[in-house]
Amino acid sequence: MSTKSPECWAIDPQVDGLRVETAPGRAITLPFNQFAFAESVIDDKEQRLKLFFATHEILIEGHNLRRIEIAIQKRELSFVAKLSTNYHPLVNQGQPVILKIVVSEIVPPNKKSPSGNDSP
Repeated sequence: MSTKSPECWAIDPQVDGLRVETAPGRAITLPFNQFAFAESVIDDKEQRLKLFFATHEILIEGHNLRRIEIAIQKRELSFVAKLSTNYHPLVNQGQPVILKIVVSEIVPPNKKSPSGNDSP
């Protein structure tokens, strides 16, 4: 049996993009040359980290996300995924825990929305 703590993120200094697993078997990879900036918000109970790329916004909610923020700043963050609640008790204290990931496509103002309806 493995004694390694389950992880919902990984770093690799050699990667050129971030792989975001949105559900088991479903992922999107965004190139670092399209990374614009990150924004973090810390509340009493949870932290939110927003990653902005040219075409997508990634919202990550969880605990101890500072290490993930530093990894994206260095462009070494290679992977993020929501950690199953079954594994929460196994995570070492102080390690990042991702509770939720939301990926939103950024639609330019001059492009129609996927539904075909333009909203002012």
